[in-house]
Amino acid sequence: MNPDTPKLEALAVVLEEPERLSLKRLELTPPGDADVVVDMEWSGISTGTERLLWSGRMPPFPGMGYPLVPGYESVGRVIHAGPEAGLAVGQRVFVPGALCYGEVRGLFGGASSRVVAPAARLMPVEESLGEQGVLMALAATAYHAIAGPSPHVELIVGHGVLGRLLARIAALGEGGRPVVWETNPVRHAGAEGYGYDVTTPDEDPRRDYRTICDMSGDAKILDSLVARMARGGEIVLAGFYHEPVSFTFPPAFMREARFRIAAEFQPSDLAAVRALLDSGRLSLDGLITHRVPATEADSAYRTAFGDPTCLKMILDWRSIA
Repeated sequence: MNPDTPKLEALAVVLEEPERLSLKRLELTPPGDADVVVDMEWSGISTGTERLLWSGRMPPFPGMGYPLVPGYESVGRVIHAGPEAGLAVGQRVFVPGALCYGEVRGLFGGASSRVVAPAARLMPVEESLGEQGVLMALAATAYHAIAGPSPHVELIVGHGVLGRLLARIAALGEGGRPVVWETNPVRHAGAEGYGYDVTTPDEDPRRDYRTICDMSGDAKILDSLVARMARGGEIVLAGFYHEPVSFTFPPAFMREARFRIAAEFQPSDLAAVRALLDSGRLSLDGLITHRVPATEADSAYRTAFGDPTCLKMILDWRSIA
């Protein structure tokens, strides 16, 4: 190994088993010629897949098992770059996870003070984004959900961070103001100035939505959504569902409904989001609501999953030696 390579260990969030989290010093895999070493600045806590990992309700998934290092919403600085990496020391990059912890699984591996990762998986981010860079994964997920072969999204279910990002992106189109359903009154605020409206299903009489995007993760929601769609309409499943998803066939048959599953984001989605941010068309303001030092990770995870006022919790790794 090159003598200039930094110390290959990190303090990482480790899910030992469901609902048991610790911070551990882990040895890292030595970097190759196309890898970089990144000192993390911030990482976000996902209330979708990470909640399922934390609670033990994650369905069978490639790489699944405990102990594991979670996290795919991380931002840090390159402190070492291999000769074939194509990134420079000092660059701030978005890190969608890492597999560098030996016998401890990286699923998704971004909640750590330091990571080793292939440079090709990372994306440089503007200095001006700062901590908001952790939102790149969610913004790319939202973009991926509506960039497929569907008309303009007219109804979005859920006003969490993902729903807000999708609504902001959908509002950039030419199809009018999207509507967002949110049943928790605590989460109704935040749409002002972004070109969409927030209401509840009970207050919304409309039954002719052409495209509905569900971000709720509620496996039992489809029948209520089918009842609100136009003939030939589409429902995009953009949440993550830990139970079997089903629907009653006759109403969907009568409407000749279409269903589409939005999978994980692709590099092209990240690039598209970066272009929207660089142009000033997309804003990430107002989405990060809670910040704690990484040393308080256990309480941070519990707050992220249990406090409805917490849209996005981030861990601050900058003081970790």
